[in-house]
Amino acid sequence: MSLSVSSLYLRATELTFSYGDRVLFDGLDLVASAGQRLGLVGENGAGKSTLLRLLAGLEEPHAGQVQRGADLGFLLQELPFPGDARFSDVIDDALSEIRAAADRLDRLTEQLAASPEDRAVLDEYGQALEWAQAHDLWDADRRAKLVCDGLGLAGISPDRPLGTLSGGQRSRLGLAALLIRQPETLLLDEPTNHLDDAGMEFLERHLAALPGVIVLSSHDRVFLDAVCTDIVDLDPALGGPTRYGGAYSEYLEHKRAERARWEQRYAEEQDELKKLKEAVAVTARTVAHNRPQRDNAKMLYDFKDGRVQKQISRRVRNAQLRYEELRRDQVRKPPAPLRFSANLTASAVEDKLAISARGIEVPGRLHIGQLDLAADDRLLITGGNGAGKSTLLHVLAGRLSPARGTVHSGRGVKIGLLEQDVTFPDPRRTPRELAGAAALTDLGLIARRDLDRPVGQLSVGQRRRVALALLLAEPPHVLLLDEPTNHLSLTLAEELFAALGTAPGAVVIASHDRWLRRGWTGRELRLHHGKEESA
Repeated sequence: MSLSVSSLYLRATELTFSYGDRVLFDGLDLVASAGQRLGLVGENGAGKSTLLRLLAGLEEPHAGQVQRGADLGFLLQELPFPGDARFSDVIDDALSEIRAAADRLDRLTEQLAASPEDRAVLDEYGQALEWAQAHDLWDADRRAKLVCDGLGLAGISPDRPLGTLSGGQRSRLGLAALLIRQPETLLLDEPTNHLDDAGMEFLERHLAALPGVIVLSSHDRVFLDAVCTDIVDLDPALGGPTRYGGAYSEYLEHKRAERARWEQRYAEEQDELKKLKEAVAVTARTVAHNRPQRDNAKMLYDFKDGRVQKQISRRVRNAQLRYEELRRDQVRKPPAPLRFSANLTASAVEDKLAISARGIEVPGRLHIGQLDLAADDRLLITGGNGAGKSTLLHVLAGRLSPARGTVHSGRGVKIGLLEQDVTFPDPRRTPRELAGAAALTDLGLIARRDLDRPVGQLSVGQRRRVALALLLAEPPHVLLLDEPTNHLSLTLAEELFAALGTAPGAVVIASHDRWLRRGWTGRELRLHHGKEESA
């Protein structure tokens, strides 16, 4: 595949951006070239989504500039089509530019055959051919089918209205449209949300084979390892946002070492500042020893007084200059990262069974013969998209009544559910108003600087943290987590699962997270088309 490498770059220079008095970026530089796939990582609210929007031109920086090629694609959160548009309309729109280019190339071929010496036509034909090769023009229809199949959309009728698709299906269709278009620069914000194992493996292979520029954010650590050539860490660091060569696993090692160096340098500088401050205060007194002089000694002291005073002054001045210089240029204190310190559940209830389900049926979505959840159980629910994972959680939580079957909970059992899509009735309310400052900061779920920001201005991950805080302020006996790693920072996800070991109650997790599943030691329930596959 031939590309014009000169057009395949993305460059941000001295980017500055803030929300009110909260500075996200101050002089950020970033360059991505053909073949590079940059993964953005950082805490919720660090600016991953904002940076992608700045790179795409959907947000304007307060200072600095972004240079980008004209052929750029950004993964939108919602499809820009009305609900009555058909599935095929989205695919046709994704192919429209490629089909127009094919018509143009045919027209130029005819013109060139008629006027082979026409330099203008020859140049235009060369440009059109280069674009066609870059976008696999002759393979576009086959690519459309492969992409739809790979992302789990093969069974959807071309005439199906978009309004009848699930949120996950619409999300995957938006991703499919972008991959079918195959722009030279791809900007992807959490592309693995709503993908099952097969879909993620397909996306990994597809992105790794693209020759252009890719910048993405993702909570999926296996995906970052498989796709990225570089990791850009937006969390606070000694030199600001930092770029690391290599995949996610390599980044983790570099990150730990860099944090240790930062902490060591800060401690050494603070120790030196303390010593210099003491030296400035006591140098003169320690040189003269503050002792009364005998007559002869006093005469000698007076004779040398000028020189001694100059020595004292020089030492004091040197110490003072070094102190001021170091105080001015000292590295800032490494900010303490949010540490998840919540109890995931209340103490287990006396009944041995927290929840008992029998003969559960939700037509077309779920059929479970029997499911018992012990008071201190750990259960992982897995399965592809549409397998019924979320439906089962909603049934267990009492949010959805099955058409048949019964669900009983133990005496006094309180059940809490963290849903995938968190919404708040009034987006103007702040986390402090919703959950209280202590609940949020003591649990390690949100930074103090964000306590008084309206929840509508928070990132998706920060809103999920607030929702989790509301659940854990009075911990339930049974905690149900629906795709808990979606939109949560990688650090919080690690700490959340570490807390499973000490939670006295029951925890049920529905997840496609491959990193989580690799280390899971509890029970597992695998669903396929709403039915239990094995336990």
